[in-house]
Amino acid sequence: MQVEFFHDVLCAWCFALSPRMRRLVAEFPEIEVIHRSFALASDADRLVEMFGSKEAAKREILNHWRNANENDDEHRIHTEDMALRTFDYPYSMPGLLACKSAELQGGQLAHWNMFDRIQKAHLVETQNIADFNVLLQCADEVGLDTERFKNDFESDATLDAIYQDSYRAKELGVNAVPSLLINGRKLLSGAHKYETLKELTQRELIGK
Repeated sequence: MQVEFFHDVLCAWCFALSPRMRRLVAEFPEIEVIHRSFALASDADRLVEMFGSKEAAKREILNHWRNANENDDEHRIHTEDMALRTFDYPYSMPGLLACKSAELQGGQLAHWNMFDRIQKAHLVETQNIADFNVLLQCADEVGLDTERFKNDFESDATLDAIYQDSYRAKELGVNAVPSLLINGRKLLSGAHKYETLKELTQRELIGK
């Protein structure tokens, strides 16, 4: 069973879903997870286009954080701490490049480990994940070769890998994250609870 997991480092709902997906894979090791990058806001200008200003973007996005924290099983998201940060709310591309750089080193699991670490830096530690030094520290903490990480982060191949995921999303009609594509044909969107994911997995496996 293959599951394509479309997500963005900015997405608080993805943060709630990721540990449930890890639990699912632990219970059903026949699941192969493919990580797909999906940029909600590829650059700072995109945030302004979407919300009118950087300040309005941060206010609205933090409301999403509060709602996602209610969905999160452990309520880990520190919304009020981020509200006090003085840096501009980060955009997607640096974190996505970091995840793809990790994937080039260590495959899908490395991508997942880096994704989770960056999301923790963003949503729990409320660091600026548009800052390369923050991403470099995350890379070091998940055990990546940091010199190779620096090179991969700046490579055209890494950026192209993100574009390929974007094309894949458009092809499949994925327009929101988190989204799961199961065996290339069944699309599930949203941060569903573990019991829902488990039931769907059992049905899919029995149907084979």
